Amino acid sequence: MQYAHILGFLIAFILALFIVPAVRRVCLKKGIVDIPNERKVHTNPIPRLGGVAIWLCTILTFMILVFVNWDYPFGNGLSGILVGGSIMFLLGLVDDLYDLSPKFKLVVQIGAALIAFLLGVKIEVLFNPFGQQISLGIFSLPVTLIWLVGISNAMNFIDGVDGLAGGVSTICAVTLSVIAIYTHQPISAVMASILAGSMMGFLVYNFHPARIFMGDSGALFAGFALAGLSVTGVLKSLTATMLLPLLILAVPIIDISYSVLRRLLKGDNLMKADAEHIHHKLLKAGLSHNRTAAILYLVCAAAGATATIIVGAHRVYLIILLIIFLLMLILARFAKLRKIKEIDNIKEINEPVREELQV
Repeated sequence: MQYAHILGFLIAFILALFIVPAVRRVCLKKGIVDIPNERKVHTNPIPRLGGVAIWLCTILTFMILVFVNWDYPFGNGLSGILVGGSIMFLLGLVDDLYDLSPKFKLVVQIGAALIAFLLGVKIEVLFNPFGQQISLGIFSLPVTLIWLVGISNAMNFIDGVDGLAGGVSTICAVTLSVIAIYTHQPISAVMASILAGSMMGFLVYNFHPARIFMGDSGALFAGFALAGLSVTGVLKSLTATMLLPLLILAVPIIDISYSVLRRLLKGDNLMKADAEHIHHKLLKAGLSHNRTAAILYLVCAAAGATATIIVGAHRVYLIILLIIFLLMLILARFAKLRKIKEIDNIKEINEPVREELQV
C-alpha cells in the first residue's frame, strides 16, 4: 500500500489519543500507580501502565493495515519483532505489577530475543565500509541476543524523566523509518512509523508534568521493537551500515554504556537500579525536566541526522524532524497549560473550605 507508513503513523497516533487516557483511568481506579522514592524524580503517584496503550495501539494499527491490504508481510523478520516484542511487553507488564527479580527478567528477555532470532531477526553480516563484509557465522546468535536484550534494557534505563523515553523512541523510530525507505525496506519503515505514532500519542499525556508513565512494559517493548527494526530495516540492506544502528540508537546506547562502565569501576551490581544515569546528572546540574529531555532529544536527532547523511536521506529527514519537534513543542506547552489549569481548579475548590474554616 502506497504511503502506508504515513497512514500507520496517523492511525496509531489517533488511537493513542483515546486509549492512553482510558488506560490511565483504569490505573487510577485500581491503584496501579508509581510511588515516589529517593531514586525517582516525580513527587506524586502516577499511573504506570502506559506501555499497555503503546503496545495495543501498535498492534491494532498493524492489524488494521494488514486487514485493509489483505497481505501479511511474511519473510521480513516481522513476526520475530512482533512476537518477541509482545513477550517483552508482557514481561514488563508483570514486572510493573509484581516487581520481578532482575535475574528472572534477564532469562525471559534472552528467551524473547531467541524466539525473534529463530523467526528471522538475525545479525548475520556486518558491512565494513573500509573493506570486505564480515560474516559472523556461529557468532550471529550471541551478537543478535546481546543487541536485542541490550537495547531493550537501554531504553528502560533512560525512562527516568517525563517525556524522555517516549521522545527518544519517537525520534529513533522516525529515523529508522526514513532510512528503511531509502534502503528499500518498506515493511520495516511501516512498523517504525506505527511505533512513532503510538509514542507520539502517548507523549500527549507523558510530557512534564506527566499524567502517566510507560513503565517497564512500554520501555522494553519499544526498545525491543527498535532493536529488531534496526536489524531488519538497516543491517540487511546497505554496504556501509555498520555504524547506522549505533547512530540511530545513540542516546540509549551511550547511557547504558556509561552505566555499565560506572558500575564496573565502582564494583556495584550491574542489575541494581540507581539514580546516576545521564538524565539524573542533568537534573542535578539544575536543568528542568523539559530542558533535560530537550538536550537528549537534540543529541538523538543529531546522531540520526548523521545516519541519514550516510544514506543520502538527510534533506527529507530534517523536514520530518522539524515537524516532529514542532508537534512535540506544542504538546509540551499543552501539558504545561493543563497543569496550570488543574492547579487553578484545586485552588477554586479549596477556597470555600478555607473561608469556612476562618468563620
